[in-house]
Amino acid sequence: MIKPIVTSPLMLRAPGEDADPTDALDAQVGQDLLDTLEAHRHECVGMAANMIGVRKRIIVAVEGTRSLLMYNPEVLEGTGAYETEEGCLSLPGTRPCTRFRTIRVRYLDERGHERTGSFSGYMAQIIQHEVDHTNGILI
Repeated sequence: MIKPIVTSPLMLRAPGEDADPTDALDAQVGQDLLDTLEAHRHECVGMAANMIGVRKRIIVAVEGTRSLLMYNPEVLEGTGAYETEEGCLSLPGTRPCTRFRTIRVRYLDERGHERTGSFSGYMAQIIQHEVDHTNGILI
């Protein structure tokens, strides 16, 4: 289900709680994120659960023609720090931030299986932005 986008800094600064993809409610949040991202794909490449009003550690990021859903994502390491500017669907304007060119991330997939993946370039930047959201960090 497509959900409204939260713009309240108070809600966006609240860290998320761990999610369980095998739990029906958390799985529904994941699906809602996918649906909401698809509805905003013309202006958005990633979302976190707090952007739709849910304090859970769930993100989705556009990867080519598909969207990657991650539960409890954790950036394990990053290399190649650089300065950039990012915008956010929940906040007006852009802001400077530091990102890594390559990251390694541990997360649970939609079946609850633990995965570790390496991402680089724009996909790494998207994931870092959304993981920040799950930690209550705003750019």
